[in-house]
Amino acid sequence: MAMQSAALAEAEAPPETSGGQARVWLRLLRAPLTCTGVVITLVFLILALIGPWIAPYDPSSVSDSATMGPSGAHWLGTTQNGQDILSQMLYGARASVLVGFGSAILTTLLSVLVGVTAGYLGGVSDEVLSLLANVFLVLPSLPLTIILAAYLPHSGSLGIILVISVTGWAWGARVLRAQTLSLRRRDFVEAARATGERTSRIILRDILPNQVAVIAASFLGTVAAAILTQASLAFLGLTDVTQWSWGTILYWAQVDSALLTGAWWWFVPAGLAIALLGTALSLVNFGIDEFINPRLRQAGIGTKKAQRAQVARRTPRRSKKRRGAVAPRPAGAPFTPDSTDVVLDVRGLHVEYVNGESRVPAVNDVSFTLRRGEVLGIAGESGSGKSTLAYAITRLHKPPAEISQGEIVYTRADGSTTDVLAMGEDELRDFRWEELSIVFQSAMHALNPIMRVGAQIEDVLKAHRPGMSVQERAARVVELLGIVGIPADRSGSYPHELSGGMRQRAMIAVGLALDPEIIVMDEPTTALDVVIQRQIIEKIMELKDKLGFSVVFITHDLSLLIELSDTIAVMYGGKIVEMAAAEDFYHHPRHPYSRGLLSSFPTLGGPKRELTGIVGSPPDLLRMPTGCAFNPRCPLAFDACSSAEPALYRIQEPGAGPSEAACLLYADGAKKQDELAMGETL
Repeated sequence: MAMQSAALAEAEAPPETSGGQARVWLRLLRAPLTCTGVVITLVFLILALIGPWIAPYDPSSVSDSATMGPSGAHWLGTTQNGQDILSQMLYGARASVLVGFGSAILTTLLSVLVGVTAGYLGGVSDEVLSLLANVFLVLPSLPLTIILAAYLPHSGSLGIILVISVTGWAWGARVLRAQTLSLRRRDFVEAARATGERTSRIILRDILPNQVAVIAASFLGTVAAAILTQASLAFLGLTDVTQWSWGTILYWAQVDSALLTGAWWWFVPAGLAIALLGTALSLVNFGIDEFINPRLRQAGIGTKKAQRAQVARRTPRRSKKRRGAVAPRPAGAPFTPDSTDVVLDVRGLHVEYVNGESRVPAVNDVSFTLRRGEVLGIAGESGSGKSTLAYAITRLHKPPAEISQGEIVYTRADGSTTDVLAMGEDELRDFRWEELSIVFQSAMHALNPIMRVGAQIEDVLKAHRPGMSVQERAARVVELLGIVGIPADRSGSYPHELSGGMRQRAMIAVGLALDPEIIVMDEPTTALDVVIQRQIIEKIMELKDKLGFSVVFITHDLSLLIELSDTIAVMYGGKIVEMAAAEDFYHHPRHPYSRGLLSSFPTLGGPKRELTGIVGSPPDLLRMPTGCAFNPRCPLAFDACSSAEPALYRIQEPGAGPSEAACLLYADGAKKQDELAMGETL
């Protein structure tokens, strides 16, 4: 029963196949409001195309049938000069619809170009483009439209399109900029950058698809607004009144006092057409979210047939052997504490956040070595510099973060070395995911919500293995999903259709796509329950032993690191304050901060003890205390701690392996009883 519950938790809604995509269209069209809007809009578009050909009369032709109501000869009646109103409506539909959709296309293109470019690139580009948009926003649009239209009275529909586009693009650009600023900080965009995707591809594949609903809503709203604006300008006589449009019909009806004479058939059809088309566009807009958003698509599945298919999909099946799977890189020798095979050597790394003249040291003189096949755990409180260090190692940091000093030396399997910080863009693009990959925290945000999981894994292969065929990529995706324990049929699922544990395993599959030598895992078990956490950790250890990669594992959970890691580094205030083998760290922690962290965790066995924790708060990086950064919170601080900054002292004692601690208790000449007192106190 428990196994069945676990299976149900790991499998949610079925993925959509090509047939499922067709059902989405059918479901969309079966929605009454959406279907009504689509039909009405298509009717107007068709009339705009063929209107002049099917019009029964010349719209400007004068006849003796003056101011006649609807009849068999004139279905919508005639004007004061005997002109056929139906013919005017059919001719006018082309001009009004052309202005509406033409303005919307040009306005949307300008909004997308300016808004997305400014939001994604940032920096000077953002400031200049935002300033341009702000200038147009503060200008009163209606007076500006009237003035520009008055200067272009004989330019026809093209002039009106240009006027509406020039005065209407800025608001959409501001909205898209705000959306892009939010999206570019999402982990799935960072993951795309890390895989080596080019900026243009990230914008087209990751940024714009997630804004389609906003863009579509803006487009449809602009169509309706442009048609209304054109009609208003024509009604005021600011356009060429000899060119027939729905606004021109209203203009002549007003000039010839149709309302006063009771000739309702003269002005009602044009006004009704404008209102009806605007309503239809609004109805279409209602259905856009359901079509674009995978979550809303899935919400429509409620039939018994769909439910039976869902249960059948959840039923365990016998696995079949896959053929043609890509063979993974052979694992090297298992890691041992005596190993000297260094794969990554970080030396004196400094990362600062620059804000004008202010420079905040987030990572301050950090050095460590990662050996081949080793799991290096990095722990510390929030703000200690763990994630900044991870982004620096992978060169994913962005302004205002800046690496001011240090080296990151990568050693390949053949013994050749390279400095990661000296790599150019092309070399860095090849290095990421080929040699070093990153698994981001919060997998729901690290996966693109509108792309299927299999497609996101395949993107890495497309970026770095352009020679692979479609069949080879598909086989590799299936193989990777199998490696991390996800059924192959889930490759067609969207991220929201997977459980939290499956999403995190999918992120690990993305990280393993090119068999890298190093995987940086930035809190990969965040927001997962303890059962799923254990499954993820066991899977990581299984894959490490099988594939032989090295891991930099970053987390707040010290107890997790002790079980998982070979070596543990503790960070505080942007520095490493202790580094030791995991077992030695657990039994013989050296730094007072490390002992405080361990004292914050309850034990599952042994005598009961009071949890002490650590008093105070982490230091403000802008106003770091003098001397030892931990001095204000340390129960063993003495006078020298407030003035002298401790180095990372090497400690070697009987019964324990070598370790390092940045504490003056281990400086030359320090009193041994102070160290003993520390052990008794903590």
